Amino acid sequence: MTSEQTIIEEWERVRIPAPPELEEVKLKLRETALLVLDIQNQNCNEERRPRCLKTLHNIQMLIEKSRKSGMLVIFSLTSAASKADIRREILPKREETIIKAGVDKFYKTNLEDILKENKIKTVVIVGTSANGAVLHTATGAAARKFGIIVPVDGISSTYPYEEQYTVWHLINAPGTRRGVILTNTEKIGFI
Repeated sequence: MTSEQTIIEEWERVRIPAPPELEEVKLKLRETALLVLDIQNQNCNEERRPRCLKTLHNIQMLIEKSRKSGMLVIFSLTSAASKADIRREILPKREETIIKAGVDKFYKTNLEDILKENKIKTVVIVGTSANGAVLHTATGAAARKFGIIVPVDGISSTYPYEEQYTVWHLINAPGTRRGVILTNTEKIGFI
């Protein structure tokens, strides 16, 4: 048997882990920011990433609840995008910050400074490219000692496996497992 055949056989025996428990979350408004990552016309559409379209309502409702509560809301774009590329369903308000970056929204941006200036201790992360922007920004937040909340109904990728892997990684990897809480948008409240 070749090593390639052995690897394939081992992969075929891999069992899918049970879905993680989703927790009720009460956000401390003055200490929490909502990060809305890369929801753009180019990558959140029927042709490229239809799974993203299914999260738009949940993200939109979370943005509205956050704004009404006075919570800090920050948007991100991919490096090549502009504000005009943001999906109309979630357009930032004039005073809301937009960060442009690669997959880690902390890398070579002022995101950490903005969060520290606002005395933020926890970030809620939603967005598309779960296995890119969500995963790497959450890892960046963990490295900077922020608490991380990820509503699983507010993240998307091209394929379900990418979303599943991202969630598994966040709650199992050494860098993030102690700082990530998984929830859904309905289980988020404000105090």
